[in-house]
Amino acid sequence: MVTAVVIPIICLYFYWITKKEMKLNDRKWLALAETKKEAVATGEIKSISLEKQRFYYHRYILVYELTLLTETKLIKAKKIIPIKSNIEIDTFSIGEVIRIYGSWEGNFFHFNEYQILHPQK
Repeated sequence: MVTAVVIPIICLYFYWITKKEMKLNDRKWLALAETKKEAVATGEIKSISLEKQRFYYHRYILVYELTLLTETKLIKAKKIIPIKSNIEIDTFSIGEVIRIYGSWEGNFFHFNEYQILHPQK
């Protein structure tokens, strides 16, 4: 008799915990595209890397890693986009001069907005 009551309660409890965790991770997944616009960097693209990564179970992100040559040094910049059904893929070309808006996170400049200044020569 006790088992007939306790097992459904345990199942409902774990279902509730799982739903709560999924909602939290969905918010984190969508928040990856947003960055604070605290700094601006301008430079020429020297290398481009594009990678699809798993974020959480069935949620994926697209990570652009750009190496920019600024006036003073090389910096590594990342653009992280949650992969949804209506995703727009950005196209970067080596040699383009771009201005990126974002913030520093460790050794990487995390950006989500950019502007192409000069076309590729």
